[in-house]
Amino acid sequence: MNKLDQDILNLLVRDARLPFADIARELGISRAHARNRVQAMVEAGVIEQFAAVVNPDKLGKAVSSFVDLRVTPAAIEAVADELAACAEVVSLYIMNDLQSLHIHTLTDTHEAFEAFVRRRIFNRPEILSADCKTLLARVKHRRGGVRL
Repeated sequence: MNKLDQDILNLLVRDARLPFADIARELGISRAHARNRVQAMVEAGVIEQFAAVVNPDKLGKAVSSFVDLRVTPAAIEAVADELAACAEVVSLYIMNDLQSLHIHTLTDTHEAFEAFVRRRIFNRPEILSADCKTLLARVKHRRGGVRL
């Protein structure tokens, strides 16, 4: 990947619907060259998908919580798969210690989050510990994507 590709990605991260003509004009290249570079990045797997960034508040998902679970290593993939299938879970990661899950949830209310925790996390012997924090304020976030 070269500097031109990075510049194209930075534009697409800000607006995935940006027309090839606008990319070309911004970077001083032809529209066909912009289209070819984007297509090459799609084919190489650099660009996995073009997606909309949704504001959870506008959908009534006002409670954003982060849950860190310590899970028995033998059960970590099963627990991860089960939790990943839950509508409340928007992202889930297995961490490099191979016994921790980092989970981001979005719910309408604190009561809905509590119900999720009671239903999916409490009283499970394979979950050894849990640490939960609810978002107070967004200062910097991925909306608009990462800068390369």
